[in-house]
Amino acid sequence: MKTVCRQKLMAAACGGAVLTLVSHVARADQGGVPFWSSGQFPSLAAVPESPGWSVAALPYYYNGSAGGGKSFNIGGTVSAGLSTRLPQLLVQPGYATEQRILGGQPYVGISFGIGRNNDDVNSSIALATRGAQASRSDAITGGTDLYPFGSLSWNKDSHNWMTYLTGDIPTGAYNSQRLANIGIGHAAIDAGAGYTYLNEKTGHEFSVVMGLTYNLKNTSVNYRSGIDAHVDWAVSQFLSERWHVGIVGYAYRQLTADTYPTSGLAGALRAQALGDFKSKVYAVGPEVGCLFTVGGQQAYLNLRGYKEFGAQNRTEGYALFATVSIPIGSAKK
Repeated sequence: MKTVCRQKLMAAACGGAVLTLVSHVARADQGGVPFWSSGQFPSLAAVPESPGWSVAALPYYYNGSAGGGKSFNIGGTVSAGLSTRLPQLLVQPGYATEQRILGGQPYVGISFGIGRNNDDVNSSIALATRGAQASRSDAITGGTDLYPFGSLSWNKDSHNWMTYLTGDIPTGAYNSQRLANIGIGHAAIDAGAGYTYLNEKTGHEFSVVMGLTYNLKNTSVNYRSGIDAHVDWAVSQFLSERWHVGIVGYAYRQLTADTYPTSGLAGALRAQALGDFKSKVYAVGPEVGCLFTVGGQQAYLNLRGYKEFGAQNRTEGYALFATVSIPIGSAKK
């Protein structure tokens, strides 16, 4: 087997940190909507970026549902039998400097995009009037929130480490009374760390990224989602200097309860239907990655899919990702 070329990998390693393009769909926390989209970090997640400008694109599709026995607080209703479908495209321009910080490679970027969210519920009860509706559907096409991102990455031989900080600036399409939304309606902060083992001789690769999300209150509905913990992981094998295949997965678990108004008849109904509304889900699926050349520079393509299981207080389904990361300029000293 050919030796995996680290220079090529670093030139395309914006396929690591830049994979943090954040996407959202009605799947957890308030109304089933999380800040963190699990599956963002596949293989090579912690490999340092090549200095210079880069841009990454992330086409994404999610399809999931929750049975009629699970209630969600969406807008001014408590709804059951939720199903959702979300195609989305996000873009993240970013820059990695030549200058090191604490010996690590710094990277900063910001992601944004557009999507269409299609939501359906089998039944809903208006909290204000307690009026019941047999079924309800809604769809919205619009822009996402803004997601700034920064990281530091280190390398020594086969070992790579990184730390990151990201968050949500709630600028996307959101209305608290709508069933379907693109934005989440509140700010959030997420921080974590990752590790990648990459053996250049054997082509063995393993990556894991762990993080925590702190959600600020959605003031339009006085609802605050709890603190979330998440893990993305990948195991792959390089078949050549360009191609690798593997298995990816994620685990997502809410650590603290959601908080929301519980006074009056509407609050009592919400509390009875939701409880602490802690969510969790797990997923696993296949992955394939490829290094290729664009304008004489190394780029990276990653395709992966996830099948969810063990969901609680969120929908369960499948997610498909396609990440294309392209360097567009070198850093100048």
